[in-house]
Amino acid sequence: MEILKFAIVFISTFLFMEFMAWFSHKYIMHGFLWTLHKDHHNQNLKTSWWERNDLFFVFYAVVSMLFFYSQICNYVKSPIEWAYGYFFLKSHITN
Repeated sequence: MEILKFAIVFISTFLFMEFMAWFSHKYIMHGFLWTLHKDHHNQNLKTSWWERNDLFFVFYAVVSMLFFYSQICNYVKSPIEWAYGYFFLKSHITN
């Protein structure tokens, strides 16, 4: 029964993070934070190897590291926090 609980948390976290990735790209990156994201779509705006769009990666990486840090330092046994931190990291490394 414990395995089933972990599987449900893992799968539901994956589905939630996929939704959040789609939502944040469509409504945040292409919405009110378009000024940070537009150089990713228009290569004529690039002036160096660093894009303003990379600030999204930095933000999401810090959030993910904080989730992992809370797991390690506080010995939190919640599978929800672990799954959320894992998929947050995984989804932003692959983008």
